[in-house]
Amino acid sequence: MKYELPALPYEYGSLEPYIDAQTMQIHHTKHHQAYIDKLNGVLDKYPDLAQTPLENLLQSLDSLTMDEKDKKILRNNGGGHANHSFFWQIMSPQKEVDQKLSDEITTTFGSNDEFKKKFNEAAISQFGSGWAWLVRDENTKLLVYGTPNQDSPLMKNHTPILGLDVWEHAYYLKYQNRRPEYIENWWRVVKII
Repeated sequence: MKYELPALPYEYGSLEPYIDAQTMQIHHTKHHQAYIDKLNGVLDKYPDLAQTPLENLLQSLDSLTMDEKDKKILRNNGGGHANHSFFWQIMSPQKEVDQKLSDEITTTFGSNDEFKKKFNEAAISQFGSGWAWLVRDENTKLLVYGTPNQDSPLMKNHTPILGLDVWEHAYYLKYQNRRPEYIENWWRVVKII
């Protein structure tokens, strides 16, 4: 199976002024496409794995029988493809608040504001490139944490609910080195909270 770049559910400029069209286009067509190309390239060498769903590959990464260099390529680029495919879907120019999730966040973290504070801290404190996540663990408990590079919660058998890309390519054209400003404005385009 060859992976392909998923279409966005909105136009590149739809998240303006919070995320600019040029960043969205480059992020989607260049960065995400590069992850897909490298993922497909490594899977070409392992036809027996090429039919396995990406989620399963990421969950069983440590037990896969493949060259360690190729395993690293799969981790980085498979994670990049999974993370970005998810990232595009949780943003929208229109809000669609999930009240059940909002209530669960309040129960778990004390309030939506406390949750956002914890999530923002995970995003701001991520050293270098990576992601901040709201996930369900294997017991369906909500957790907030960061991951480096393109590591995915799927590798921990966790289900992503929200994920914020804090690699500089996600925000540098508009925000330069102002990651906290990018994070704060990103909440304006998150569709479920």
